[in-house]
Amino acid sequence: MANQTVIESAGKIKVETWEPTIITFLCNWCSYAGADLAGTSRLQYPPNIRVIRVPCSGRMNPLYIIKALIEGADGVMVSGCHPGDCHYISGNLFARRRFTVLKKLLITAGIEPKRIYFTWISASEGQRFATIVNEVTDHVKKLGPNRIIRSEINEF
Repeated sequence: MANQTVIESAGKIKVETWEPTIITFLCNWCSYAGADLAGTSRLQYPPNIRVIRVPCSGRMNPLYIIKALIEGADGVMVSGCHPGDCHYISGNLFARRRFTVLKKLLITAGIEPKRIYFTWISASEGQRFATIVNEVTDHVKKLGPNRIIRSEINEF
């Protein structure tokens, strides 16, 4: 019942089931191709993700992640090439460093850092993509809706 809301109006009871929205930033060269492989292989994964294709995970501005959370995302996943496979040499390593700093910033701001997830997926890892999306979705479901951000925004 944790992820359900019961609404009673006019004598009718309506149960709404909450499903998380997870914004997923995928690098063009590896992770997006891995997602494409998962799709063409007809691998099943939850429809909770919204994919945004980026040139490289190293080009990800941490503000995009914060903005996604402010705009209502319940979770954010960023995925790039495996270390040593980045098409821009070290973009994924820059992304990992930024991600570590961002998690510390989120803790300081009172936002659950577990709402963001960083991973590496190659173009040949469609199964891994589906598995990780399942894991991230289950994890965000356990955290529940991103109410802290929403309630703070409504105060303004």
